[in-house]
Amino acid sequence: MSEATANDVASHDGVAGLVDDWSADKQTYHVPWGKAMMWIFLVSDTFIFSCFLISYLNVRITTTQPWPPQSEIFALSFGGDPIPLILIAIMTFVLITSSGTMALAVNMGYRKDKVKTFWLMCATAAFGVMFVSMQAFEWTKLIVDEGVRPWGNPFGAPQFGSAFFMITGFHGLHVSAGVIYLLWVAFRVKRGYYDNKGFEIVEIAGLYWHFVDLVWVFIFAFFYLL
Repeated sequence: MSEATANDVASHDGVAGLVDDWSADKQTYHVPWGKAMMWIFLVSDTFIFSCFLISYLNVRITTTQPWPPQSEIFALSFGGDPIPLILIAIMTFVLITSSGTMALAVNMGYRKDKVKTFWLMCATAAFGVMFVSMQAFEWTKLIVDEGVRPWGNPFGAPQFGSAFFMITGFHGLHVSAGVIYLLWVAFRVKRGYYDNKGFEIVEIAGLYWHFVDLVWVFIFAFFYLL
């Protein structure tokens, strides 16, 4: 090792080296800022959904009035006997399928196949629209046909309505925002906006969508099955 190289290595040791690295804005992990900010947002959103579900479980356990039977309230009839939770099962299948199309969109994005990325993201958004539409139908049925309100319902514990509309409504807003976000990114991909910047934005959008799908799994398990 030459004397100049040895002096250069020595100059980056100790406190002086730490100060140099800190002032140079060194990255320990090479994570894009967009992805890092999305992870921070998702972690904060996890706390909110956790508070909602924990509060729901607390109300469910402590209420002195009988809890409405979900299998009967959320049943649908297609000309025969009512099928328990059939609409909720379809909604869950739709969201799980949308996670698959979103994963394929991310894969096509990194392959720089803009056409397939665009259509797969549009398909994911279409599944999101289907989910929100079925949720709107579910809300209409409960409000108009069953008489469920946020402050009471004819089936038992009055907290049922407030818990249902708060949890499913907050999640529905996330899905609706996700649909807009996906379409916005998809059309920018189609127009070539990310050709030089890279397609990491597709993965970032996918992180948000997978989070929304995962939250629904917990809502399905805690609210509809318990």
